[in-house]
Amino acid sequence: MTEVERNKAIARRIWEEIFPACDVEALAEVVHPDAVGRGRRPDEPPGFEGVKRTMLWLATVFSDQRWEVHDVIGEGDLVAMRLTHHGRQTGDLMGIPPTGREVAYEYVHFLRFRDGKAIEQWSVRDDMTLMRQLGVVPARPEAPVAAG
Repeated sequence: MTEVERNKAIARRIWEEIFPACDVEALAEVVHPDAVGRGRRPDEPPGFEGVKRTMLWLATVFSDQRWEVHDVIGEGDLVAMRLTHHGRQTGDLMGIPPTGREVAYEYVHFLRFRDGKAIEQWSVRDDMTLMRQLGVVPARPEAPVAAG
């Protein structure tokens, strides 16, 4: 297995196995102690501790959560992923009380690896879709039908 293939397998494992199970021991095996989260929450500490807290926090917000991986692309020490986070909002989400609603919104993650562990992470979420699904933002208006 090449280093790129190994990094891609680790990235998949993070989202398909470790985060849904909230497996702190497994997370420590694949996240560098000095990891840098480029999109971390303001109250989230840097390093492994911040990644661990995010994983555990997400489990308090969303029950029955899973990540559906659509694409995994690797080059050098970088892995890019497109995935969908599925779950039911059963906990407070930054001031949004539990709605009990099912959600499915897309993410794009980039992970940079060093020595077989994720050392740097960037992510972009489709927050607008999430807010619409939670009822915080109105649904998109339907496109007008052309008269004709």
